[in-house]
Amino acid sequence: MDAHDIAAGRARWQRRYDDARKRDADFTTLSGSPVEPVYGPPEGVEVPGFERIGWPGEYPYTRGLHPTGYRGRTWTIRQFSGFGNAQQTNARYKMLLGAGGGGLSVAFDMPTLMGRDSDEPQSLGEVGHCGVAIDSAADMDILFDGIPLADVTTSMTISGPAVPVFCMYLVAAERQGADLSKLDGTLQTDIFKEYIAQKEWLFPPEPHLRLIGDLMEYTGANIPRYKPLSVSGYHIREAGSTAAQELAFTLADGFGYVELGQSRGLDVNAFAPGLSFFFDAHVDFFEEIAKFRAARRIWARWLRDVYGATNEKALWLKFHTQTAGVSLTAQQPYNNVVRTAVEALAAVLGGTNSLHTNALDETLALPTDEAAEIALRTQQVLMEETGVTNVADPLGGSWYVEALTDRIEAEAEAIFQRIRDMGANDTNGGGTITAGILRGIEDGWFMSEIADSAFIYQQALEKGDKRVVGVNVHTGSVTRDLDILRVSHEVEVEQNRLLSARRAGRDNAAVKERLERMVAAARGGENMIPAMLDACRAEATLGEICGALKAEWGIYREPARF
Repeated sequence: MDAHDIAAGRARWQRRYDDARKRDADFTTLSGSPVEPVYGPPEGVEVPGFERIGWPGEYPYTRGLHPTGYRGRTWTIRQFSGFGNAQQTNARYKMLLGAGGGGLSVAFDMPTLMGRDSDEPQSLGEVGHCGVAIDSAADMDILFDGIPLADVTTSMTISGPAVPVFCMYLVAAERQGADLSKLDGTLQTDIFKEYIAQKEWLFPPEPHLRLIGDLMEYTGANIPRYKPLSVSGYHIREAGSTAAQELAFTLADGFGYVELGQSRGLDVNAFAPGLSFFFDAHVDFFEEIAKFRAARRIWARWLRDVYGATNEKALWLKFHTQTAGVSLTAQQPYNNVVRTAVEALAAVLGGTNSLHTNALDETLALPTDEAAEIALRTQQVLMEETGVTNVADPLGGSWYVEALTDRIEAEAEAIFQRIRDMGANDTNGGGTITAGILRGIEDGWFMSEIADSAFIYQQALEKGDKRVVGVNVHTGSVTRDLDILRVSHEVEVEQNRLLSARRAGRDNAAVKERLERMVAAARGGENMIPAMLDACRAEATLGEICGALKAEWGIYREPARF
């Protein structure tokens, strides 16, 4: 790009920056020196390829979605939390909000993630242990008691049974008297990554996609601020993928959901702004920053050039980040505070829109209150003390960061082509990203690619080529054992007692009738969300709803791959 075009771009950016709202804050260094809101090439200098870097708030958004960066609005502090029963988690939420958290992010226990009730045989010993137990809308009432859902953005990390859980959330909001059209938050819902990495599915892929399409239609028409799909790369990375695989598999899944929306006749300019993403921030500092920058650039280009989006917000890749749980170690757990801080800083310098920081004890158990507070304060120190909010994309133009960004983008594009090639001979939508994803799932290709990457990394660890402090280097320590959070078995006993009492106290004939109506909607072509909402209002349980749909649609078994 020649010097004239660069100067014109700077002038455009300046006009947009001047017109934008800025926070009332001190944008100077610790020593009191003023800093510019953005930095770029010196005046009169020609920079080949600068159009791929650009200015904050301009296509291809490599440097961020907004001309102000974090001067306009800082990232949302959204701490992922849930344990035991709804009452215990409600207390933790109030602690986090009172300590400065900006939104809620719900972690569910394994039975809930698998669409099972707490009293099912497969739930034994798992109730409340990796998140909060939710069996019906009554649990949602308790979970958000005293927390006005109309005023708090709420993220829910759940995919297989995401739609019935979301319906229970809507019922809880109704019972609070909230205007549902004003609700704001994010539902994960991303079923592709379950087949690829996390393995928490309920049905075959096609029925899951049917439900997701219904949800996209319903929220677009009735709850426009709520984001019905958070496409998750986090679990792909935690399963052992490389940074480029995490980026490519995640964005490919996102393209699949764009194709799903368009197949429903939805306008990409209307529904694409409701898609968001969820990435891992691992410990390789610069690689992670480059990954986030490449993600924005790829998404904007594909949405514009492949899917025909013209609305600027449809081109924006908005993402939440969580620091890497897989990077935490049981050995010398206080080192995890340092790892988390580095990972969080990478997410911020990469331009994340919201952030969760893991607690130092999460490799051993769910966080204690003290560990959760340290994780929260880590974000607050970054936000309030380090000056990272003063300048948009402060590493933009770095030879190293730009080379890494280009390299990861190129690796991702090669993977997209491989996915397209896998779907090219598929008679059902051949050549689309969706067809390639479904073929890759059925053939076990994604699983094999991640397993190979995880194996290579593990070999490097065992040889000492990759070093982890406290594990294979610097292993001596004076650290004592941590006091960890333990969820009592009484939580399961009490949850099952409440569930039994609710079943006895509800109108079981109404539950049966509404479940039958929901199944009838599943057999026909009507949107299933209204019927599912009615079932939740009658206190149908999660296991009953998912069980009725399993009976109709069947269950999915992963193909063997050796």
